Amino acid sequence: MRATLIVNPHSGHGAATRVAGTVASTLRAAVPKLVATVTADAAATSKVAAEAVERGDDVLAVLGGDGTAHLAAQALAGTATAMAVLPTGSGNDLAAALGIPPDPVQAAQHIVAALRTGQRRRIDLGRIEGAAGFTTVLCTGFDAAVNKRANAMRCPAGPRRYDLAVLAELAALSPRPVRVQAGKAEVELEAILVAVGNGSCYGGGLRICPDATLADGLLDVIIIAAVSRFRLLRVFPTLRTGGHVHEPEVTVLRGETVRIDGDRGWPVYADGEPQGTLPVTVHCEPGALTVIA
Repeated sequence: MRATLIVNPHSGHGAATRVAGTVASTLRAAVPKLVATVTADAAATSKVAAEAVERGDDVLAVLGGDGTAHLAAQALAGTATAMAVLPTGSGNDLAAALGIPPDPVQAAQHIVAALRTGQRRRIDLGRIEGAAGFTTVLCTGFDAAVNKRANAMRCPAGPRRYDLAVLAELAALSPRPVRVQAGKAEVELEAILVAVGNGSCYGGGLRICPDATLADGLLDVIIIAAVSRFRLLRVFPTLRTGGHVHEPEVTVLRGETVRIDGDRGWPVYADGEPQGTLPVTVHCEPGALTVIA
């Protein structure tokens, strides 16, 4: 068995670099032919991931956050190379969805056990038409603005960063008209955000699409209609439990293909990474990615 370990030195304020040696030695218990590479930026990460596929590596292990896994997934989708996620980022929502321990060393031990017993899963990938795939959630509107602000913040580390970004973006809260098509359903309304979930969580455990699963061949859609700042602050805590789906301002849709049209200035983010602005069409690619979990 041959594997590559990508280390994102920027992840977790250097956390990935600090544990890289321990993680690599742990993984070598199951994969003696492991090559560890520290990638300086997104372009380098994409290049190393593509080279791992070209070599026919069995596994590409990713020591970083959801953004690093996002880059790796672009190269791995539709190939025989499996991804192993070792979380050191701010959100780590993909790792959580896969049942990977949040501590990267414990995650490496988990991956070793899975490799020894042949535990592999195929999961779906959301695919922006003509562009990137995503493993967790695509969003536009208020939550995309929060994502942008959180990415620019240097502290605090972890999910708390998203909570502070929410408070900072409240002043600019502005509903916009959107039209959302999912399957045979179509909704047109004033909304503050639209989220499309391949997985259930973003922002470090916010269960925005609580019923979404990674291997059902469908995308879940959550639309939050125009609400006041005060009302949003009341609803926001329920995102941790998924209870917001029972609120009257929330619309839930599901489909293999989702199209969102509206304000051309609304940013779109997927897996916490910028993906341009509306309009956007997203397809579910069933079983496109193999993961070790």
